[in-house]
Amino acid sequence: MFDLNCMKSLYNQHQKTLFMKNITLTSLFFLVAFSSLLAQQEKGITGYNNWLDSWTDFQPNKANYDEPNQILSGNITEDITLSKRNTYLLLGDVFVTDSTTLTIEPGTVILGDSKSKGALIITNGSQIIAEGTATDPIVFTSNKTDKKPGDWGGLFLLGDAPTNVFGNVTALNYGFRPTETNHISYGGEHLEANSGSLNYVRIEYAGKKTKDFGNFSGLTLAGVGNQTAIKNVMVSYSDGHAYNVLGGEIALSKVVSYRARKNDFNFNFGTQSRIENSIAIRSPYISSADGSRCMAIKSYDNKENSDSTKKETFVDASNLTLINVSNDLKTDMQMSLVQEAIFIGADATFHINKSVISGFQPAVILDDKIQINNENLIKIRFTRSYFNNCKGNIFRKGYTNNDDLESWYGSRAFDNVYSKGPDEETFIDSDHSKYPDFRLRINKIIASNDLFDDEDK
Repeated sequence: MFDLNCMKSLYNQHQKTLFMKNITLTSLFFLVAFSSLLAQQEKGITGYNNWLDSWTDFQPNKANYDEPNQILSGNITEDITLSKRNTYLLLGDVFVTDSTTLTIEPGTVILGDSKSKGALIITNGSQIIAEGTATDPIVFTSNKTDKKPGDWGGLFLLGDAPTNVFGNVTALNYGFRPTETNHISYGGEHLEANSGSLNYVRIEYAGKKTKDFGNFSGLTLAGVGNQTAIKNVMVSYSDGHAYNVLGGEIALSKVVSYRARKNDFNFNFGTQSRIENSIAIRSPYISSADGSRCMAIKSYDNKENSDSTKKETFVDASNLTLINVSNDLKTDMQMSLVQEAIFIGADATFHINKSVISGFQPAVILDDKIQINNENLIKIRFTRSYFNNCKGNIFRKGYTNNDDLESWYGSRAFDNVYSKGPDEETFIDSDHSKYPDFRLRINKIIASNDLFDDEDK
């Protein structure tokens, strides 16, 4: 436990030192309240236009694609362009190597082979240029008629931006058998490394399970540098994590995770990441029993393997919508089908602003190794966010009394809201008329029975 009044004083002293040295505590509270009255900033995903329209698909099992007429296999060692007029079969582990660029035209479909559990790996130094359009997205999906999570491997981008592991360079440990070991290595010293771009891309039914190495993720970004562009990407029905960010420095914008079995957004190994204007929609009926959240922010899996002289994981999040869609939320909570939305590990920094977190138990869990003191609370910030229908808001793992944490983050200085209400009312803005189509689209997704497979109902 800690002295809440003392902590508030320390916090404001710190804030004044960093941002407002000449502003008193009274003035700070006045400014926060006054600015809120003048213009309530929108919480959750935003947009003057409905950026989810056209390119997303919340019922991907109903889509039909042509039979593949081209095969991708082995190593791709020369620049190549995949065209919309063909349908491609990803056979086994396919490596783009030797500083090669793989370009994919808008509307192209790549089917992951379910028998060989196909995966596409963009190796360190190579690039993928997958630039779809809102009306003609690029689709990676299963080749099966009746698609299931984990039908195929996933998409991997490897770069030479820094990690916090000893030596800075490490390798993917998923049981790959590359022709050269450097084809699965990532990490280095180049913050501005460029692994290419993904824009208007869907990745469906990935996340194959391995006996010794766990599940693949839909999209893995390992040691990816800040010149890589990830925007308008949807990962749906992944049997592992939807997005797995390992080291590197990357910005994610307008990304969607839908019904992932494990974490929607997993950050680890000293990554310096920004994620904005993005959404995760979870189902309590498919979440992994061994832990699955909208966001997991960690600096390491094993502290002994991390280099404390390197940067710890830092994630800066804004305008996120993290939502758990349930047939009966109260019952699902009682049956322990609902977990926390966000898990924050020791030695990690996490800031989230103007976001919606709805339907979790609780909203946030801090690792029990995090000492509740000024230094750590400055690193973990929740501001101007909307906590709705959560059984508890911000807890520390293993602690039954979290009143001080709840009170700390619930103070007016942070401008958070704790509420109970329908999910269709969780999108807060100063002028609802500005976004009518966008709101209707989100509310339809939330309310739709099509969110649930037949076995879920």
